[in-house]
Amino acid sequence: MSTVAHLINGEITLRSGRTAQVFNPSIGEPVRQVELADRATIQAAIDSAKAAFPAWRNTPPAKRAQVMFRFKVLLEANKDKIAAMISEEHGKTLEDAVGELQRGIENVEYACGAPELLKGEFNRNAGPNIDSWSDHQPLGVVAGITPFNFPAMVPLWMYPLAIVCGNCFILKPSERDPSSTLFIAQLLCEAGLPNGVLSVINGDKEAVDALIEAPEVKAISFVGSTPIAEYIYTEANRRGKRVQALGGAKNHAVVLPDADIDNTVNALMGAAYGSCGERCMAISVVVAVGDQVADTLVAKLTPKIQALKIGAGTSCGLDMGPLVTGAARDKVKGYVDAGVAQGATLVVDGRGLVVPGNEAGFFLGGSLFDHVTTEMSIYQEEIFGPVLCIVRVGSLEEAMQLINDHEYGNGTCIFTRDGEAARLFCDEIEVGMVGVNVPLPVPVAYHSFGGWKRSLFGDLHAYGPDGVRFYTKRKTITQRWPQRASHEAAQFAFPSNG
Repeated sequence: MSTVAHLINGEITLRSGRTAQVFNPSIGEPVRQVELADRATIQAAIDSAKAAFPAWRNTPPAKRAQVMFRFKVLLEANKDKIAAMISEEHGKTLEDAVGELQRGIENVEYACGAPELLKGEFNRNAGPNIDSWSDHQPLGVVAGITPFNFPAMVPLWMYPLAIVCGNCFILKPSERDPSSTLFIAQLLCEAGLPNGVLSVINGDKEAVDALIEAPEVKAISFVGSTPIAEYIYTEANRRGKRVQALGGAKNHAVVLPDADIDNTVNALMGAAYGSCGERCMAISVVVAVGDQVADTLVAKLTPKIQALKIGAGTSCGLDMGPLVTGAARDKVKGYVDAGVAQGATLVVDGRGLVVPGNEAGFFLGGSLFDHVTTEMSIYQEEIFGPVLCIVRVGSLEEAMQLINDHEYGNGTCIFTRDGEAARLFCDEIEVGMVGVNVPLPVPVAYHSFGGWKRSLFGDLHAYGPDGVRFYTKRKTITQRWPQRASHEAAQFAFPSNG
């Protein structure tokens, strides 16, 4: 069985000897293993990054951008290979894997604009014979810790932008599906990235803690569950590091009586059951305004959920693949059990699904609950699986209060034809990413991604303009060259332009 290794100083290397199994969730069997880094491995990556940083920070931004242009071409040329690697280890459909990679490539395209993104500001004669300007300077060695559900896209949210800003980056991807992440990093090296500027270290909590504790690591970006996000933010922040830690979600879709119901239903199907619900932007709660809306949604959603095409992710033409692990499948099944026990109406039951030819795979069908209340665990907690809950309310105001009261504030959307209602919703909802008739309002690469409340720990969102701010520190220089013949007296009052 082959072993997925680390990328350190431009070389693929095995060091620790400690491994974990990597499964193909469609067949429920391990297909390879991955080495888990120890602290010595992490330190080797840090040392490599420190050595590469002085030359890389002084490389002109235009030359850094040229590496990213070549990287983009290589990603596009290897699109099908990367998608197959993602699908084999994660389980998502090939079409979904291609879509994930494309959104990652868009972030590489944004990073190609480094010369423009890093331009500072300049003022001549800010004072008598005084010029002043600001500069965006890199932090040094920075790190990213990324989740299993987007092994291509989320790393590409982080290191292309960090690297074009002049930093050296250490990536700790999920050990559940590491192959595509490592391969993509190798493509960046092939594009001409100097050795040591990017390292990929596979590992578990030992690797995470080593990055948190290393004084050489100046910033950490994280995407994952809220408990881990809070842990990383607290521990890294306590050590003086800059941190952006994106956590969990419970995303609501509000459906008003005037919504285009057929289009709404199709949108909800993709947003709730795409990628088997393993998305931090997945819609997991529909807030139906009025019983008539709820009844209509249930009637139209039910046959579509029952007709979902579910099978091995590496097959084409499917709607859903398996969940990533057997433990993930069992956890989601446990939520369905709890919903029934707590009194919700289970309209469609996805438990017990068997895919012919893939009986050992980690499959679960789509489930739909109606009459869900806010005290139920299926409403309160992030399920991260193909389960959709319908909550019934009497007004838009009641729907908004329900969303604003929830501890998470990652994404939300409203389906309506009423511009006034949509504007009120956008203005007053306490959520970081909002869609109007758009179920998955994931910002494009030249905006920034991030939630509110317990969906984000830190002040800056991921990628886009906030990404530039996160991976750089601003320096302001004030310079004066007095005229040769001038002789000026000492000034003891605080300087000003008055």
